Amino acid sequence: MNKCLIIDDELPARELIQAYLEVLPDFEVTNSIDNAIEGFVYLQNHQVDLLFLDIQMPRMTGLELLKSLQIRPKVVLTTAFREFAAEGFDLDVLDYLVKPISQERFLKTISKYLYFKEITQDVSSQKLKVDDAYIFLKVDKEQKKVFLHEILYIEGLKDYIKVYTLQGMYVVYERLGFMEAKLPESKFVRVHKSFIISLGKVSKYTNEVLNINQYEIPLGRMYKQNFLSKVGLHE
Repeated sequence: MNKCLIIDDELPARELIQAYLEVLPDFEVTNSIDNAIEGFVYLQNHQVDLLFLDIQMPRMTGLELLKSLQIRPKVVLTTAFREFAAEGFDLDVLDYLVKPISQERFLKTISKYLYFKEITQDVSSQKLKVDDAYIFLKVDKEQKKVFLHEILYIEGLKDYIKVYTLQGMYVVYERLGFMEAKLPESKFVRVHKSFIISLGKVSKYTNEVLNINQYEIPLGRMYKQNFLSKVGLHE
């Protein structure tokens, strides 16, 4: 269910938006408020997915309310004045509706909201898949399950490697080349003949070294260009 809040000092405007929302499946108006200050208090204590916010209101304007929020729902500005549109979009609002609001234009806004919601859910789903990915590594005499998002970097030492993770370091009897082939190229990159690092864990770097947490790792001349191209894309 998409929870909606309406903040507008004009009762007819609030009633019109509520009427438009009531005929839509999966949309619920949780409250209809006539001033920004009361709206601010409500938003501190209730989860809202979509906020319909008037701009011109006494005591506190809609834009002032919007600027005061640390965590914002998706916001649709509603006003009779077109000149506020630029400032509204600078505040990353979803849409800008000029009164009187037609049902056709309102439904276009709803369609836009549902589109962005679907994109956000797809991104979250992809992140979940990455966070769930893991490999088994032979540590001593057992197979150890290691999640990829916990790996900081891997150091190669002749016939074995050291895998540094958020949970600790594991000695694994494999070659570094084996790990390079097994790990996803979009998340890991070889930066030296003896090191593979997780791109997402790099805190800073120069032309010669990079840092992951408290660890300083050399950046090999032969691997520098590939690292720089990938870390740029990752950022």
